[in-house]
Amino acid sequence: MAKKTVTLGAVSDINVTPMVDVMLVLLIIFMVITPMLQKGVSVSMARAVNARDMQDADKEDAVVLAITHDGKIYLGPDIIAPDQITTQVKDRIADKLDKTVYVKSDQSAKYGVVVQVVDNVRAAGVDSLGLLTEKRTEQHAPLPPPQ
Repeated sequence: MAKKTVTLGAVSDINVTPMVDVMLVLLIIFMVITPMLQKGVSVSMARAVNARDMQDADKEDAVVLAITHDGKIYLGPDIIAPDQITTQVKDRIADKLDKTVYVKSDQSAKYGVVVQVVDNVRAAGVDSLGLLTEKRTEQHAPLPPPQ
């Protein structure tokens, strides 16, 4: 008696296991690398409706000063004393064509500290000073006029 073999055709099921493995590896890589991509110190910047984009602040060689809510001042990732700002900024912009310095401040930082940093940066002889803010998307009602 002859045995009859039945062929079932091609298997049409999709094997997603290799795709899931690749996606998990990519997820882990991005989770590890993302904190390293942040330049300097993160602060909760003030929001402004009429903010301008300052693309040059994201460049690798940009001079960025950050002021935290507790009054600490950072030049890039390094903490710096207020009296050292002028000399440090002069050293960083000495060989640059674009002598722009960017200041980002926490929205709850003391105004006096921000003014002191801006004054020390101006004393370093910068061409322009950029104050970094976040763009506010929603419009709030205007403030009432003073009485």
